[in-house]
Amino acid sequence: MFISQNLHAALTRSVLISLFTWRRAADDDAVDDEERFGWWGDTFPTVADDRIGSRLWLLRRVKLTRQTQLDAEFYAREALQWLIDDGHCRGIDIISERLDAQRLNLRTVLTLADGERLDINPDNSWQVTYAV
Repeated sequence: MFISQNLHAALTRSVLISLFTWRRAADDDAVDDEERFGWWGDTFPTVADDRIGSRLWLLRRVKLTRQTQLDAEFYAREALQWLIDDGHCRGIDIISERLDAQRLNLRTVLTLADGERLDINPDNSWQVTYAV
């Protein structure tokens, strides 16, 4: 099946919003200060534990190690799980690539209901460059 441009654009937009909006840190997440960030609307979700965004922001000041890479993949999957739960796709693959000591790229591949795969690879302006 051919993915329409409208569906492609909507899914790409959904992935970018989900990955790069700051989800509130969990109670057991280590944070630099008292600020846990997150969208205020998540305080009163209509569905229990329904939250927007990802916790990728928690990695902004950590050294880029293999564990950091695994954490980034976990946070990305967590942020995109709603696409499966709500029936927009049946599978999500997160591919991370460490380019150097301070740069990690994430690519998302969605498997749609008909089996077609949609590769979403944000351009350089959306990737993470570490300060440490």
